[in-house]
Amino acid sequence: MLLHLVSFKYKPEVDGATRAQHRARLAALKELDGVVELKVGEDVVRSPRSYDTGLSITFVDRAALDTYQKHDRHVPVAQFGVTLCEHIVAVDFEI
Repeated sequence: MLLHLVSFKYKPEVDGATRAQHRARLAALKELDGVVELKVGEDVVRSPRSYDTGLSITFVDRAALDTYQKHDRHVPVAQFGVTLCEHIVAVDFEI
């Protein structure tokens, strides 16, 4: 299995409703083929090094991640996130 972790740092002007909409759109991706588990949430610590939203997706394998990255339901959500964020980081590793 493969664990896909993403952290989103929103631009300061992005309001709470838009942030919640982004999280909801991410959460809806749990229905895609190859997704074993998906968790998304708002940071609660709010330290200077914290990001605003975290996403954790477990995929059955690397091929499932590759398919997800190009999926027609994922691409618009990813593009929406890019418009909202000043920084996005990701790491993927086998579990």
